[in-house]
Amino acid sequence: MPAGLPALLQSFFTDRLCRQRRASPNTISGYRDSFRLLFHFAKERLGKAPSKLMIEDLNVSFIGDFLDYLEKQRKNSARTRNIRLAAIHSFFQYVAFEEPAHALLCQRVLAMPAKRHERRPIEFLNREEIDTLLASADLSTWIGRRDRTLLLLAVQTGLRVSELTSLNCQDIVLGTGAHVHCQGKGRKHRCTPLRPETATMLDAWLRERSGRPDDPLFASIRGGKLSRDAIERLLAKYTSIAAVKCRSLKRKNVSPHAFRHSAAMDLLQHGVDRSVIALWLGHESVETTQIYLHADMKLKEQALSRSPPLGVKPGRYRPDDQLLAFLESL
Repeated sequence: MPAGLPALLQSFFTDRLCRQRRASPNTISGYRDSFRLLFHFAKERLGKAPSKLMIEDLNVSFIGDFLDYLEKQRKNSARTRNIRLAAIHSFFQYVAFEEPAHALLCQRVLAMPAKRHERRPIEFLNREEIDTLLASADLSTWIGRRDRTLLLLAVQTGLRVSELTSLNCQDIVLGTGAHVHCQGKGRKHRCTPLRPETATMLDAWLRERSGRPDDPLFASIRGGKLSRDAIERLLAKYTSIAAVKCRSLKRKNVSPHAFRHSAAMDLLQHGVDRSVIALWLGHESVETTQIYLHADMKLKEQALSRSPPLGVKPGRYRPDDQLLAFLESL
């Protein structure tokens, strides 16, 4: 008898993801959330508990309805929809190898394409907006000093939210060659140098923190690691405060990832090569940094200034002064 859906799903997580692929905790949690949503939808649509579902229940029509439910009822974007579909594809690739009897069903599910989505310009902050946002933290309180240090480190290094929340006290190296060590996507370790002002603030924070090497660098009031939601909440709080003085912040969606984009745009506008930016941010490919070229209006304005204006006939330079004519003839 072929294995049922519960057994296949359990072995997919424990054997394929954990043992064979050694998937990261973020990948596993993302796949887990995708199947939670899928089973919740199946219970409402089919009236079956997750443990009672069969592989045949997850046909192309049902999965298509599930993806529509994500977009229309949960208001998920096409990008989020594609992430959920990628988790389903990964599971059915595993089923195709483990249970060839379901090969036709797997083939049909795997043929479901990802949905195209609009690629909008990235959201990033300029220097004035960043300075106003950092000044919004109240340095007379412990939480304010923690948040100011966290935001300054985020905007200078461009670390992802998951990388920020996983930092421990021992990951900060001060003194000559000050840098922060983190583990990013794909278990890639990288070191990012720190500016003197960032290193100074981190030094003061570590002294106040007085934590052990393996304690979280930015702890909550209870002493545990800050969650992604906690960072989003504190960023929303300081953005609303800073928007009173800097009105341009009201028109922007200031997310934790916008700080990462801001760090990349700052490097690009100061002439740093794209390959260095890719290494700085921990990107898999240099092509990923292409989005920053599209978002940089200054580069486009410089390109426009080098082109001749419309309606002007091209011609050679003719000096209108005898001395300039003499110099031109040399």
